[in-house]
Amino acid sequence: MSESSQNLDKFELALKQYSEILLSCQSQKGLMSCMKCSEFFECETRKNYVDSAYKSMSKSDTDEGGFDF
Repeated sequence: MSESSQNLDKFELALKQYSEILLSCQSQKGLMSCMKCSEFFECETRKNYVDSAYKSMSKSDTDEGGFDF
């Protein structure tokens, strides 16, 4: 594990992981954004990324909010 990864909490690590998966998917499809993808609304990869971003901001596994900036 890199030194910068050691300072990340579990939410930030998940966000980093899902971000890499999302970027890989975009790259494979030759897209710069998910917006132009035909699977935009049904995409499980995008949903996982959005969920992990939300949890990273709220520092919680629940959907109650309470963002920690």
